[in-house]
Amino acid sequence: MEMILFSLCLSTFLAFLFLTPLLKRITTSKLKLPPSPWWLPVIGNLHQLGLNPHRSLHSLSLRYGPLMLLHFGRVPVLVVSCPDVTNDITKTHDLKFSYRPKTKAINIFMKGGRDIIFGPYGEDWKNMKSVCVVHLLNNKMVRSFENLREEEIKVMTDKLEEACSSSSSVNLSKLLMNLTNDVICRITLGRKYNSEEGGIDVKNLVMTSSEFFGKFLFGDFIPSLAWIDRIRGIDDKMKDINNKLDGFLDSMVQEHVDADHEEPSDFVDMLLWIQRDKTKRFQFDRSDLILILKDMFFSGTATTASQLEWTMTELIRHPECMKKLQDEINSVSTHNSNVTEKDVEKMNYLDCVIKEGLRLHPSAPIFSRLASEDVQLKGYDIAAGTQVIINTWALQRNPAMWGIDAEEYRPERHFGTNLDFNGTNSKFVPFGAGRRLCPGIGFSLVLSKLTLANLAKRFTYRVEVGPGGDDKPDLVEASGIDVCRKFPLVVFPSIVHA
Repeated sequence: MEMILFSLCLSTFLAFLFLTPLLKRITTSKLKLPPSPWWLPVIGNLHQLGLNPHRSLHSLSLRYGPLMLLHFGRVPVLVVSCPDVTNDITKTHDLKFSYRPKTKAINIFMKGGRDIIFGPYGEDWKNMKSVCVVHLLNNKMVRSFENLREEEIKVMTDKLEEACSSSSSVNLSKLLMNLTNDVICRITLGRKYNSEEGGIDVKNLVMTSSEFFGKFLFGDFIPSLAWIDRIRGIDDKMKDINNKLDGFLDSMVQEHVDADHEEPSDFVDMLLWIQRDKTKRFQFDRSDLILILKDMFFSGTATTASQLEWTMTELIRHPECMKKLQDEINSVSTHNSNVTEKDVEKMNYLDCVIKEGLRLHPSAPIFSRLASEDVQLKGYDIAAGTQVIINTWALQRNPAMWGIDAEEYRPERHFGTNLDFNGTNSKFVPFGAGRRLCPGIGFSLVLSKLTLANLAKRFTYRVEVGPGGDDKPDLVEASGIDVCRKFPLVVFPSIVHA
């Protein structure tokens, strides 16, 4: 009897699981929904996501179209891989898609999304963003850090020269990450903070934290299975890392409070100065200040380093492009010292090299939005609460937009085009577009261009020949929100002789 009851309960439960999606489809049949692959009970289409979601979503879009509806657990997700719908979302209906979805990582690291990157669109968000743009990210402020950038790039090139003298290899990925971290630390906190300087390894904390923003956790899409994240230790690990990062940033803020500088000497001083000014419309407390600092590190360290390592990877794989870049650099920068920012402003091919690197390897291959109200896109009904994933990686490799050689690295394709980095043309959106466009574009690009120019002018590079006799660096991607190389770019540099 007990076995019969158990079988009956199990059959009822399984029938409920399998019939629920069918019943849901029947009840929504009056709506015109985008094409959708069949999904499994409970998990939906989550089983179709691999380690690199941008690639998995691209493969699905080739079968179901550039506008398709998936289900991640109980969450409907619209996946966009075409520029016209991207334009509708980021421009025509930008206000309706100006929110970002919340995840467990955002709740833990960003206090539920009270920051600039993930915060809800509104007056507080606009005021917080304005603080960062006006006091750190505007063109005047970016130019004011010129000497600081040149100093840190010289530190990097000195290490490369040492490797040349000893004919030893260099982990270029690590050098680039150290560079971006040290620049961010000096600008925001006033000095470097890394393990080599005898302090806390803030770079590792930021990188480890960033990885969680790119993970698809059970609790984010299937609340009833959130316990799986807990028993895997993910929740505790996120909280532990966040406590360490918060503790470090809080101590840095307190250090600045105690110093009580009359004039701001770095970004923390500037934030404290604004905080004390009670005439400002936007008031924020210590926790808000720490969230702003997190945004600066999360958006300015790994993304820029990833952009540089992929561009260097492609240049080493394509020596003819490296030679063309070196010729341009040498024609502009005729002195023997490091390339300056004034030199960089005159380099057109360098701009094309950066664009092509970002086209093939966007630092954030997908970016998310949330529909705040019902909307129609291309005749399809999109319900409020639907998450939207714009597959930047697929957009920027679309042969219909970029030609049959869309998968090839060819910087020359950008000559004579009006493409910019601000997402005005929806086929090229490496920094996003619309209201949620990354405010630190200028900050990132000026460092990227100056770094790349110096790396190309001063040195040539080779990599260790692999088992297959291939002397080119691989293109294997790591998983995460910032898709860097899976394996570090290890090179043998040699000094270029005039």
